Amino acid sequence: MATEQQQCLCVNQADGEASYARNSAIQNTTGQNWIKPVIEEVVIGLLQWKSTGAPSTMVIADLGCSSGPNALALVSTAVNALLHHHAAQHHQAPPELRVLLNDLPNNDFNDVAKRLVSFQQSTQSSGMVMTAGIVPGSFYKRLFPNNFLDLVVSSNTLHWISEAPEDLKNSMIPLYDEDEGLRRARRPLVIQAYREQYRKDFNIFLKLRAQELVPGGRMVASMLGSRPNQCIAPWDFITIPLNDMASRGLISREMLDCFYVPMYGPSDMELQAIIQDEGSFEINKMHVHELEKSLFVPNTMAHAMRAVFEPMIVQHFGLSRDVMDEFVRTLEQQLIPGSPHHNFLLGDRVLVSVSLTRRF
Repeated sequence: MATEQQQCLCVNQADGEASYARNSAIQNTTGQNWIKPVIEEVVIGLLQWKSTGAPSTMVIADLGCSSGPNALALVSTAVNALLHHHAAQHHQAPPELRVLLNDLPNNDFNDVAKRLVSFQQSTQSSGMVMTAGIVPGSFYKRLFPNNFLDLVVSSNTLHWISEAPEDLKNSMIPLYDEDEGLRRARRPLVIQAYREQYRKDFNIFLKLRAQELVPGGRMVASMLGSRPNQCIAPWDFITIPLNDMASRGLISREMLDCFYVPMYGPSDMELQAIIQDEGSFEINKMHVHELEKSLFVPNTMAHAMRAVFEPMIVQHFGLSRDVMDEFVRTLEQQLIPGSPHHNFLLGDRVLVSVSLTRRF
């Protein structure tokens, strides 16, 4: 990713009121009912495939682990599945396990490291040897050696792209025009630019992971998505309240017009086409989940958006804590049923999940 975006693509750190650690319950809930059983199934399949009657090694990487209580959620699922399998296989020694957690360099890896140590200690009684490591860097670049990983997991991360489309920035087309007519006219153009950037980036992502995974290795991932041919986007949660604040003179309209969020929610059909065209992976399962409406409590959602996007917003606009407090209040009001933006913001939003096998 570009240097500037690496600096701002991180969640609120530490454990304060606005931190990601305290405001990430939604991320932990969305899609977990699907992805956890799939990870368990994949781990058992890999163990059976790798079994030779002698202790084996399994290498698991979580891409975009973030920090806080969710940092080890997927890895914990995989490790627990492995331990339960071997508890029933008394004649087999548990495999040596390597766990690798990845995110961008400005992630709160101090928090991750502490959680990793506690996690390692909790597995010691099983007799399994587990080593762990942290791998900072963009998953749009090489992260691991060739034929090294057995399993890649990723949750609520792959909607982030390497950069916002250059065509939009060069043409000075904003994400959210002040004029409603112009905004509606340009919306398909903006969505298409992001769609093309996503196709380019995810194609690179698949090629890189195909080099790093062993033949027959697996990948399980979930990401924010959209229904086919919809013109909704994940950045609306940010640009709509910021537009309201710009209209009240709380932030600069000029600065808002050059603010771009590097994320896109693909449809399952888009994702399927990219995977098939790239050719390195076989699709085992793909599922589209409607996001549970019970999760969309206005106050909870507004604080969750702040926890994720505040570093990016503050870096671009130079906003104070008081102005970010107003961002939360504005978004919360827009999420309340009956508000003009409620149906658009909380409309038919989905999560897309996929289970893949690297071809031999």
